[in-house]
Amino acid sequence: MTTATDCYPTRRGLEPEFVERVDPVVYDPEIRQKEIDKSQLDFYENNGYLFLEDFFDENEVTEFKSETRRLLASSRGASRPEVILEPGGDEVRSVFAVHESHPFFESLAAHPRLSAIVRQILGSEVYVHQSRINFKPGFTGKEFYWHSDFETWHAEDGMPRMRALSCSIALEDNNPYNGALMVVPGSHRTFVSCVGRTPDDHYKQSLRKQEYGVPDQESLTRLVEQGGIRMPVGKAGSVLLFDCNLMHGSASNISPYPRSNAFYVFNSVENRLQEPFSAGMPRPSFIASR
Repeated sequence: MTTATDCYPTRRGLEPEFVERVDPVVYDPEIRQKEIDKSQLDFYENNGYLFLEDFFDENEVTEFKSETRRLLASSRGASRPEVILEPGGDEVRSVFAVHESHPFFESLAAHPRLSAIVRQILGSEVYVHQSRINFKPGFTGKEFYWHSDFETWHAEDGMPRMRALSCSIALEDNNPYNGALMVVPGSHRTFVSCVGRTPDDHYKQSLRKQEYGVPDQESLTRLVEQGGIRMPVGKAGSVLLFDCNLMHGSASNISPYPRSNAFYVFNSVENRLQEPFSAGMPRPSFIASR
């Protein structure tokens, strides 16, 4: 285990706890790019997320959809560890490390307009900690339960501080009916310490259905009572940026409309991963680049 100071202890106690955030949310408050303005940066700082509708144009969206269909077709029936199946089924749930194995998604990760915003918020150069395409087909796409990403990245990957964010790019239209992402505004300022020791090779189960590192219902209720729930939805090509500690989740998709999103996790180069804080071994590099 790491000997570094643990500012956010989790999966150790018998009861969940609220730990106040000690890290900044926005690391560079002085505007240094042209993609978002000061009011948008302030909104991100206060709420923990920022939704940018129609960020990409129609031609780019057409290419998104074509490449996504190609990726899904090549992943069906594949036995690669990067391909995650739905719980209790054989449909593709997620494909990880797409920025390493697929040239199109590699170039998307380095898109200059996105990079400018990410560097603005994190105040440094960044790298891709994790990438994946989440597929949520019509009628059968399963939920992603409420969670803070940082809790897992801290406990199982050894991410020491809250200096990372997620970028979700809508590859299909996201609407209130097809299992779009829900967020709890303001929850990024409170770390919810979870209970339960991390099992060995936990990722093999958690990527299909997470049972450890998820908040208890009482803690979730308190956060929602404070901040409410929002569902930022828009057409394909929209972008949702959200803080690493923002509580979020999504329901199952029982509509006929598929929902697919590209997720990129950007971490500051000054926030290098250490040994896991609450797990025996670090997760594989296709989940957490070291």
